[in-house]
Amino acid sequence: MPHPLIPDIERLASQVAADAGFQVCGVQLLTHRIPMTLQVQLRLADGGDVSLDNCASFSGVLGEALEAVSLIEEAYVLEISSPGIPETLNEDRDFRSFRGFPVCVRYRDAKTGAEAEREGLLLERTDDSVLINVRGRSVRLPRADVISVRLTTPTEG
Repeated sequence: MPHPLIPDIERLASQVAADAGFQVCGVQLLTHRIPMTLQVQLRLADGGDVSLDNCASFSGVLGEALEAVSLIEEAYVLEISSPGIPETLNEDRDFRSFRGFPVCVRYRDAKTGAEAEREGLLLERTDDSVLINVRGRSVRLPRADVISVRLTTPTEG
């Protein structure tokens, strides 16, 4: 169960982020740590990745906003970071960023209706398909049949 302060912190962080050209991707309050830790993950408003300088500057702005509203009364550490590399690719941005990377595509086989997997190098995702390179051959899977696409570690063979 999330901490009761999370919705208020998310609202404040999102407002401060929007004003600074960022978007909040996640907020966690780790109360088991001493002092507790507030982790905020953000991206640039256009969906791009943030730099270390972006995180440092946003930390100061958000820290001031949190202090001004006295939302957290106990001592805490504020950590600002990028969400990092997602394991599962969801957004168009992810598919563009990881072109050429090894992926595992879970899909529903149109003939049998059973779930299946194909591994290969990601080539692209279009409006109607996901295209991967499997041992030098292009394999096109209908996007409607694709359940998930996740990054994998390359295998020998």
